[in-house]
Formats: sequence, structure tokens, C-alpha cells
Amino acid sequence: MGRTVTFSFSSARYEGAKATETFTFEKLGLEASLDDMALEKELDEIFHAWVWDKLNISYSIVTAKEKDRL
Repeated sequence: MGRTVTFSFSSARYEGAKATETFTFEKLGLEASLDDMALEKELDEIFHAWVWDKLNISYSIVTAKEKDRL
């Protein structure tokens, strides 16, 4: 089966905001021969993309300025 990695997250603040999924290194396009630091960096980047995809959120930031009073 080869090497695998399991990604998981949950939120204590938002009910239902949790997920767990296991991938093979092959599926993630990772070389099993990567040194620990390079592997950690690659997995961190892949994990962040995975979380954003799972959360599937949209957001906006709106600022407003008070109108000058006469």
C-alpha cells in the first residue's frame, strides 16, 4: 500500500466543522524519499489547501466610514 498520511481537523466552536481523510503519498504526489524537513513543508502546504477545500467558505470584509456631519 505504501506510505500514507492522515489529515484531520475539527472545530470546538462550529458544530460539524470536522473532517478526516487518509491519502497515499502517491495520491498526493509526494516522494517517500523526501527528507523530514522537505516532507513537513510539503505536507503543511497540502494540508492547508485540503482544509480550505473542506471548509468551502466564502467571506467578505466590509468597512464603512461615518458620513461627515453638517
